[in-house]
Amino acid sequence: MEKNMITIAHGSGGTATSKLIEQIFKKHFSNDILSQGDDSARLDIGDARNLVFTTDSFVVTPIFFNGGDIGKLAVCGTVNDLATSGAKPLYLSCGFIIEEGFGMDELERIVEAMSATASECGVKIVTGDTKVVQKGAADKIFINTSGIGIIPDGLDISGRNAKVGDRIIISGTIGDHGSSIFLERESIGFNADIKSDCAPLSGMVQDILSVVPDVHVLRDPTRGGVATTLNEIAVQSNVSILIREDTLPVKREVQGVCELLGMDPLYMANEGKMLCFVGEDKADKVLEALHKNKYGKDARIIGEVTEAGEPKVLLKALSGGSRIISVLAGDQLPRIC
Repeated sequence: MEKNMITIAHGSGGTATSKLIEQIFKKHFSNDILSQGDDSARLDIGDARNLVFTTDSFVVTPIFFNGGDIGKLAVCGTVNDLATSGAKPLYLSCGFIIEEGFGMDELERIVEAMSATASECGVKIVTGDTKVVQKGAADKIFINTSGIGIIPDGLDISGRNAKVGDRIIISGTIGDHGSSIFLERESIGFNADIKSDCAPLSGMVQDILSVVPDVHVLRDPTRGGVATTLNEIAVQSNVSILIREDTLPVKREVQGVCELLGMDPLYMANEGKMLCFVGEDKADKVLEALHKNKYGKDARIIGEVTEAGEPKVLLKALSGGSRIISVLAGDQLPRIC
């Protein structure tokens, strides 16, 4: 394929995505707000202070999967991106691109899921748009959502704020969503009931902040998984990170799928997990708050920030040795969100 062509890997959230953003989008869109580099942009507009804004598009296949559907995923993904700044999500927009011939019953099922998820989060869907394209011009349905939230005074949570000594907490088992989507999509004869972790996490984040307001970093490890997300944070904060293989929470079924297919749970997508960087003295309080929330009951500490300078992520293996964990290089699993 010609080098000047977009490939599926450009949407993976890995190295190709980063290069696309740097070489095309940042080149032409560069400004001080975009350069924040977080999952949502912090804005001050007149007297309206501490606003955050984010947008995302959802093209997952299949559109209905064990644990959710494209509608639930769209609301969760946008709400969770707002939550990574510590914001309380308030309002969402939704845009639909629908292929001619798509079923009305399927559309209503998707919209009902969006409504129910928005209600759980306490957000309102206040505006939207609908376009219909000819048969074959889209794959059933694509959804774009944007969100607005507000950050309480005094909070400064960003991928730029990781500090030496921070403990790194993951809110639950990793790789559930990517594994679930793969099993729904492919017929490989693997008998495993793996449910997507798709979930809205804004309430869980508020539980954390109610006991530890000075969290340094929050990030949901979606495309590219935990490994890619940790690398992004390491670069933003210019720090080295060490995680331990024996502390990574992976369900037996997910581990089995990954071993069978030669995949790594660290790179599998998650849609209902949050990474949290917090000072060593506050880590136990964060864990206690997480364990009381239904979305954080499997939370655990998986590593720490070890030193400043030379951003990198190391994995201490069960064997005792360590190896560098890099950003996802290709496309481990296409169209997972």
